[in-house]
Amino acid sequence: MDFTISPELEYLRARVARFVEREVLPVESDRTNWDEHGNIGLPALAPLRAKAKAEGLWCLQLKKETGGQGLDKTGMAVCYEEMNRSIFGPVVFNSAAPDDGNMMVLEKAATKAQQERWLAPIVAGDVSSSFAMTEPHPGGGSDPGMMLTTATRKGDTYVLKGRKWFITGAADASHFITLARTSDDPRRGLTAFLHHKDEANWRIERRIGIMGPEEHGGHCEIVYDNMELPADRVLLGEGLGLKLTQMRLGPARLTHCMRWLGLAKRCAEIASDYAQNRHGFGVRLSDRESIQIKLGDLAMQIEMGRLLVMKAAWAIDQGSFAKKEVSMAKIHVANLLHKAADVAIQINGARGYSTDTVLEWIYRYARQARLVDGADEVHQMVLNRHLQDEDRGFWKWQPAAK
Repeated sequence: MDFTISPELEYLRARVARFVEREVLPVESDRTNWDEHGNIGLPALAPLRAKAKAEGLWCLQLKKETGGQGLDKTGMAVCYEEMNRSIFGPVVFNSAAPDDGNMMVLEKAATKAQQERWLAPIVAGDVSSSFAMTEPHPGGGSDPGMMLTTATRKGDTYVLKGRKWFITGAADASHFITLARTSDDPRRGLTAFLHHKDEANWRIERRIGIMGPEEHGGHCEIVYDNMELPADRVLLGEGLGLKLTQMRLGPARLTHCMRWLGLAKRCAEIASDYAQNRHGFGVRLSDRESIQIKLGDLAMQIEMGRLLVMKAAWAIDQGSFAKKEVSMAKIHVANLLHKAADVAIQINGARGYSTDTVLEWIYRYARQARLVDGADEVHQMVLNRHLQDEDRGFWKWQPAAK
């Protein structure tokens, strides 16, 4: 097994790391650059994005012909971890959710004409996007088969009616991918549609307040009230909405983990630095065995997360959906992020609980990690299903081709 990365990827990783160190962290450290929702303010974001573009660090996850740098998933794992050393890193490089997942699925599933209209402006950074799937009870959440939003075919148009909620980025988004039911077929009953914010007969009902900091555009409840869309707005094909969600959500879950690892490492960094410099009762905190145990365990848990993420990324690069590998990474890294923030706050004491560091930001943000893109329990059920189907083969190694 080869755990090395190419010199080219290491060069790119180092460039991302330097950019975050020199350009992004100084902006993050000045709270006047933050907006009212705990994100980077747009006036501060624009010049950073221009610099990232100029340095060839823009949309690393997309093909070169699309406007990116052509990284595969293992390459993304290396670079995304570096990006999220700063809480504002991913959005600077146009690698933040939900645009990240939307761009990757549009690159795979959209027609050439659809890519020109719906993908290219997101890649350019001219607009942002949103993915509208989750519905309030009794509609679809982790189980898309429960979806109640409908799209009824009328000649050359579809009429959408229904309600979605916790739709990330919706308040600022111009381009939307939304899922609706077009038939009762359990496998081919859902269809994905593209629509613009200026379409008639839909609205944002409210921006839902949350515990943690928010992405640009927040988390919204939206209503489709007989919105009409032409047939060319269908993405991938009628009845292929479930397939599209699988294409999008698997890699998106993993990219979340890649970014969360960066935040977990930042927590360890802040905690370790404070422990090295803080004295009490005649000794440094870092010389206390209790602190050493906390930091040593955290370092190990982060490395375990990196290995799980890299294995899942490798499996996707080999052509697998990597459902089992992604679920394991998602569970572990989501819980790791919460633990990393908690441990770092404990070591920093009142300083960690204050806004003098980003630890409290990460702590509030981390709690959603165990919910977004599938709760822990859903992924644990997925793993159990694989275990029942595969028995001892659950843990097999994949032999190399002869």
